[in-house]
Amino acid sequence: MLKKYISMIVFMVLTIGFLLNLLVTRLYFKQAKVDLSGRIALSVMLLFAAIGHFKFPEGMALMIPDFIPYKIELIYLTGVIEIMAAIGLLVKKTRRLTGILLIVFFIIILPANINATLHHLDYQTGTNDGPGLSYLWYRIPFQLVLILWAYWFGVREVEK
Repeated sequence: MLKKYISMIVFMVLTIGFLLNLLVTRLYFKQAKVDLSGRIALSVMLLFAAIGHFKFPEGMALMIPDFIPYKIELIYLTGVIEIMAAIGLLVKKTRRLTGILLIVFFIIILPANINATLHHLDYQTGTNDGPGLSYLWYRIPFQLVLILWAYWFGVREVEK
């Protein structure tokens, strides 16, 4: 049952990570560092998501539409991209570019999620007994949250 809600776990990693970082920065800096906490939370979420690319490459490759070649290689590449983005968000010189590229990345991967949904794919098992169309009621709004999060904590200029 839990495997069908893995994306909700990713959302929980993002939100709980954000709240914990707010608490830690409040204790350490004597004030909550919202922007730093948002970047750290997104970085942790990206690292968590990247694990799936290396743990379930065959199942995740089934998410990719048939006309795209080198599916397994693409899954590994996107896992590496997520790791690099997690680091790039935390480096001041690369933060803005990383945020812009993450927005593009989140838009590009949405069709793979839609494809997986239409085929009821469970990427962990590589079977077709996943949640189906009901998953889109969660996934599309979550994708929008990720895009806005990447903009707010990565692209937007923070006041000095």
